[in-house]
Amino acid sequence: MGAFRELFDLTGRVAVVTGGAGILGSRSSAAFADHGALVAVVDIDAAAAESHAQQLTADYGVTAIGVACDVSSQESVAEMVTRVESELGPIDILHNNAATKGDDLSLMFASVEDYALDTWRQIMAVNLDGMFLVAQAVGAGMARRGRGSIVQTSSIYGLMGPDQRIYEGSEYLGRPINTPPVYSASKGGVVGLTRYLATYWAAQGVRVNAITPGGISSGQNDEFERRYSARIPLGRMAKADEVAAGVLYLASDASSYVTGQNLHVDGGLSAW
Repeated sequence: MGAFRELFDLTGRVAVVTGGAGILGSRSSAAFADHGALVAVVDIDAAAAESHAQQLTADYGVTAIGVACDVSSQESVAEMVTRVESELGPIDILHNNAATKGDDLSLMFASVEDYALDTWRQIMAVNLDGMFLVAQAVGAGMARRGRGSIVQTSSIYGLMGPDQRIYEGSEYLGRPINTPPVYSASKGGVVGLTRYLATYWAAQGVRVNAITPGGISSGQNDEFERRYSARIPLGRMAKADEVAAGVLYLASDASSYVTGQNLHVDGGLSAW
């Protein structure tokens, strides 16, 4: 194996992916497995986590486990870390990726004027509080060992305001959608948390970066895809594997001198 290929080799490393059974997490966990990592697929849906872990083992011949975890619960996060490290070993890589749309999509997609504080808090508890709790629990162990890479999922709408025109006639799983304020606020917070933790743990050899995907095709109707793609310099929505490749880069030694950064995988949207 050439020197540059070796930079992407994760053989023997332990990788945790929260939201690991979801659209992006399922593909970043596959990317890690394909490069030799032992993978913990962490998700609030225990059955989905276990099913995907079994698929990773079948596809890539690596050890993978499914672990149920509610990232908004400090106790649940602590139990997850304990189980992963007892079954796979010390954690080397974290893709801190879990997010939620809440229990009720109609409340999630309510207008700013009508947005319920309970819904705001429920989503923040996962998207931002959960991001901190997992980074805290995993990053502390990394810092003690003097190594580790954390990649946190933000969003293009954590960095720029959504173009409301995109959502005219747009649907997700058959219902009208928008980008709600809590999503933008939570994902913007991820970038700030990333920069803080990057400088906080740098001396201990822990790198912390964010990845900012543009829109990934995942159940939106054709009208949404048409309107969104028209705003993108590359003229289309992202594929999950294109974002997962960016996560792989940030997790691996290929980015060993990169920390505190936010990698945009957005088809050029933020460059307009």
